[in-house]
Parts: sequence; C-alpha cells; structure tokens
Amino acid sequence: MNYTPLPNPQTYYAQVWSHVRQVPPGKVVTYGQIAQMIPPPADIDPQDYKAFSPRWVGEAMAASPANVPWQRVINAQGKISQRPGAEKQRHLLEEEGIPFVKDKVDLNRFQWRGPGHEDEPRQASLF
Repeated sequence: MNYTPLPNPQTYYAQVWSHVRQVPPGKVVTYGQIAQMIPPPADIDPQDYKAFSPRWVGEAMAASPANVPWQRVINAQGKISQRPGAEKQRHLLEEEGIPFVKDKVDLNRFQWRGPGHEDEPRQASLF
C-alpha cells in the first residue's frame, strides 16, 4: 500500500489539535487513538485512513501551534518516537508527573481515554 497524502491537511490538523488540547496534564494519548477520534475525510478510503491516519496525526503534531500540548501524544508502545525534540518531550511529561520505566510510559495508568472517561478505571486488555 502506497502512502496516501491528506487531501486537506489544515482541516485535519485543526481537528487533531482540538482533540489534543483536551488531554489533561498527567495523561497521554497515542497517535492512533487521536486518529480514531476523527472521522475519515470524505474522499479517503476507510482502509487507507486506518493505515495512514496515525502518521497524519504525527504530521499535525509536528506542525502544531504553541497552545497545543504536543508532548502528550506518544506512540502505541508507550514510547516517545525518536526525532528532534524527543528529550524535551520526555522532560515535559516527567514534569507533569508521568514516569518512564525503560523509556516507556505505563499506558494502563497514564493513557487518557477521551472526554467523559476521566474518572473511569481503565479495563485490562485481554490481548
């Protein structure tokens, strides 16, 4: 499957940033989790969206304005993706009280599950 670029990046980016702004301090989300919160653009095949949307979220985070808490978006393994700024991201998360164990965040404890789920305990995964 070849990479599919976003047809209207600024519209998508604005949606990404809106969701990321809702993530409370001391919590993280994954690129894929943010992507799932946004419906596929009308002219994108749903399978292409599923395949490429986490990368599109990453592109949005790389272009985010100063008022977006970009540091709260990490990869699905609970790690910070290696790139320029990775050390700063870790430092900012640690300042918010998020510890790293072997370069990973415990997603069971620190993953935000979306609006309205702040007080609910996270269910253990069977997989």
